Amino acid sequence: MASAARARTSSTAAETTAEGLAAAQRVLTQEADALVRLARELDERVLRALDILAGVTGRVIVTGMGKSGHIARKIAATFASTGTPAQFVHPAEASHGDLGMVTAADAVVALSNSGETFELADIVSHTRRWSIPLIAITGNANSSLSNAADVALSLPKVGEAGTMAIAPTTSTTMMLALGDALAVALLERKGFSTEDFRALHPGGKLGQKLLRVSDLMHVGKELPLISVESGMQEAILEMTTKTYGCVGAIDGDGDLVGIITDGDLRRHMNVDLMHRTVREVMTEHPRTIRAEALAAEAVHLMNEKSITSLFVLEDSKPVGIVRLHDCLRAGVA
Repeated sequence: MASAARARTSSTAAETTAEGLAAAQRVLTQEADALVRLARELDERVLRALDILAGVTGRVIVTGMGKSGHIARKIAATFASTGTPAQFVHPAEASHGDLGMVTAADAVVALSNSGETFELADIVSHTRRWSIPLIAITGNANSSLSNAADVALSLPKVGEAGTMAIAPTTSTTMMLALGDALAVALLERKGFSTEDFRALHPGGKLGQKLLRVSDLMHVGKELPLISVESGMQEAILEMTTKTYGCVGAIDGDGDLVGIITDGDLRRHMNVDLMHRTVREVMTEHPRTIRAEALAAEAVHLMNEKSITSLFVLEDSKPVGIVRLHDCLRAGVA
């Protein structure tokens, strides 16, 4: 009997697992299908919304209540991180003084699946009073919000996910995706570059990945350089003073023609070393990098060649030097 009970328990657990997996897959499929339909039904109203957003001289104010409010916060953050100043304003707080955050130089993006969210009334009235552009994202094309807006972006009539279909799921997914679409289309229209993106993401992995050699290189009098015709005594003095473990050899035109490293010194260590010239000891055609290259590229090259420093060239002339240590300290890997 014990064996039969264990078998029934095992069978029930397996059925529960299968049902849970099927439910999760069904939700994802429903939401994915809704996004495909949303993309297919986009029309010229999106272009009108982009025209409004591109013309904003102040901020894009994004607002919504409940679950739509959570999505609105994320959309505002996405706008801000991609070059469009934006902030979230809570509609209930707006009715108690935060309307002062919404100026005539702004545009408002209001989210409400029903389009009849009571708490949005005051901020909508404020936009109409001061001729502030209003973009609605709603699941009800005939709602009060849609009728009040300058542009109403309607979501397809798709049920919420799950067998009960009552929790905001599919609708909020479409709102979030539409916000992403507006932000990305806007950044492309503005010509927002990776440099601009890095400037707004100095911390974390994004900032580290987008760091360039020019951000980390040492320049000017810090560069360890010496004439190719100089003696080794001068070269060693320059290496010791600058502490990079190397010295660059330049010709009469200022072009980098070689490098002397600690390894070169060891290979040429004998009683005649101090009587030799830089040209006789240096390694020709050293590995170099461009100032605009990503720092990650410099790290890869140094690791690949088992070196710790790279001269940075512009038109064959050294303009900087970047060290592996500097890259790693900045979090580049």
